[in-house]
Amino acid sequence: MKNMIKGALAGAAMLAASMAQAEDDVTLQLKWVTQAQFAGYYVALDKGFYKEEGLNVTIKPGGPDIAPAQVIAGGGADVVLDWMPSALASREKGLDLVNIAQPFKSSGMMLTCRKDAGVATAADFADKTLGVWFFGNEYPFLSWMSKLGLKTDGSAGGVTVLKQGFNVDPILQKQAACVSTMTYNEYWQVIDAGLAPEDLVVFKYEDEGVSTLEDGMYVLGENLKDAAFKDKMVRFVRASMKGWKYAEENTDEAADIVLENDASGAQTEKHQRRMMSEVAKLTAGSNGALDVADYERTVASLLQAGSDPVITKQPEGAYTLEITNEALK
Repeated sequence: MKNMIKGALAGAAMLAASMAQAEDDVTLQLKWVTQAQFAGYYVALDKGFYKEEGLNVTIKPGGPDIAPAQVIAGGGADVVLDWMPSALASREKGLDLVNIAQPFKSSGMMLTCRKDAGVATAADFADKTLGVWFFGNEYPFLSWMSKLGLKTDGSAGGVTVLKQGFNVDPILQKQAACVSTMTYNEYWQVIDAGLAPEDLVVFKYEDEGVSTLEDGMYVLGENLKDAAFKDKMVRFVRASMKGWKYAEENTDEAADIVLENDASGAQTEKHQRRMMSEVAKLTAGSNGALDVADYERTVASLLQAGSDPVITKQPEGAYTLEITNEALK
């Protein structure tokens, strides 16, 4: 009997080891630091959704000097999260980035301005200093200014671009009339710093007709030729979207999971819970599949007439629905 029990235990151990070995590794590069913007992936990891799909997922936080396109080009990730303008610009420059899923349905990008700087409408941007994020985040802004017919070189009648760090100091210190903010993050930093909503004028890119898709999942096109890699991505997308839907329905729990994964300890419960509630509004309505109409709207915005368009030609092969078609079966 003892031998039978020992044999059974040994068999179970071998099976567990075999299952562990069978897990496929996937490395995900985030666009920014650990925060509720990426809650769906941390939830999928915490709740075992990736493990259920036979995946061993490593999530790599981003930062101010980390460009997802560069990371994947250098072999540092299997999947990266990026905004579509940045991804398409990288693609036109020769990096074969392909969108395989689109968890974010709506844009959270805004320009937040001080009323006392003399900004009431977009017509007031002329001859003002505007804070702009770079590292691929500048493309929606440049597209918008092109649409407005405003030069961004600081010349008379145009705008002066202040290369904004990932903070809101320029608007607090009156170095800029407006700064780039997200609905779920920097806007609230402005409020927490002491400016009241009535002191501000907010321009949402969605409302200005220049919204572009954010936070999509991108891989290298050449990897999609490998059936095993495609299968991994199907499982990764399926588990990730399960994580996102759970996060939408359980925002406080999702924020707490993010905090547990924040090695920097820089985030606060108040901010992350508020962020998660706002992020849930942006992922709502998406099952992960890219809406082709949203893609075409983004491309049209980037191609619009102007002296410095973000992309100069219609992209080809920039997305595939093959992964989500399989994942959503």
